[in-house]
Amino acid sequence: MPLHPQAVALLDMMAAFADPPFEELTPAQARSLRDERRLPPSHPVHSTRDLDAGGVPARLYRPSDDEGLGLLVFLHGGGWVIGDLDSHDNVCRALCNHSGHAVLSLDYRLAPEHPFPAPLEDALSGTRWAHAHAAELGCDPDRLAIGGDSAGGNLAAVVAQLAPVPLRFQLLVYPVTDCTMSEPSYGTNGQGYFLTADGMRWFIGHYLDGTGTATDDPRVSPLFAADHAVISLPPALVITAEYDPLRDEGDRYAERLAAAGVPTSHVRFGGMFHGFFSLGDFLDDGAAANALAGAAVKAALSR
Repeated sequence: MPLHPQAVALLDMMAAFADPPFEELTPAQARSLRDERRLPPSHPVHSTRDLDAGGVPARLYRPSDDEGLGLLVFLHGGGWVIGDLDSHDNVCRALCNHSGHAVLSLDYRLAPEHPFPAPLEDALSGTRWAHAHAAELGCDPDRLAIGGDSAGGNLAAVVAQLAPVPLRFQLLVYPVTDCTMSEPSYGTNGQGYFLTADGMRWFIGHYLDGTGTATDDPRVSPLFAADHAVISLPPALVITAEYDPLRDEGDRYAERLAAAGVPTSHVRFGGMFHGFFSLGDFLDDGAAANALAGAAVKAALSR
């Protein structure tokens, strides 16, 4: 289907800013530019609290004072180079409200200052801490989920495969699953839809810079994981976007999960581009995807 009219209008507005592409910026410049474009949150939530999750800065979102809530550990997107607790504050608020469960957002270290495996190590450490300290957060350690978008979806998928703690569910929003960049959607959607193929090459380059890590290493590209790491995974919701260079690898990962017998729901949003999940204030489908994800977390953590 063609780009949604709301997506066209938003992409036109972004183009009018005439911001240089990521690959022409330093990481510091890219972070500063994204900070300039940040809007205040629009989703009131019962409470938020910044805390230390075992050495990883984190923010806890609660929908109520109820005890024994489920807990979604969330990992923000941004190509492992940009993004932080504030960049995905509104998304976490929406997920908290729609799910009726708590959300713990992790502010993992960023490349290139901290390349692979530092972001993954923080994701694992924060997840272990969340499980060990769930009761202190008013949550049930037996009802824990992992989730994230884009690079955060990549980290969430790898954490689920490594299984540092028991997980009930995984929420993967247009996840990076194949850092070889070999899927056809890099050709069809690699230009003109916010995230570009050149931009992804810049992100992956910074994430793996100087590490000697192969792009098909399963800790970097979870699509290449061994079968035994996939068949035992928790149920998943995979959300992809039609006009996204990451579309095909997200689709393929959902297909692999389902083929391995993992209960998997896969929803591709037609007419949407990468990043739409964070743009629910501007895109009806972004708001719908937030609600869908929250409902899936609610169903997984409420039983």
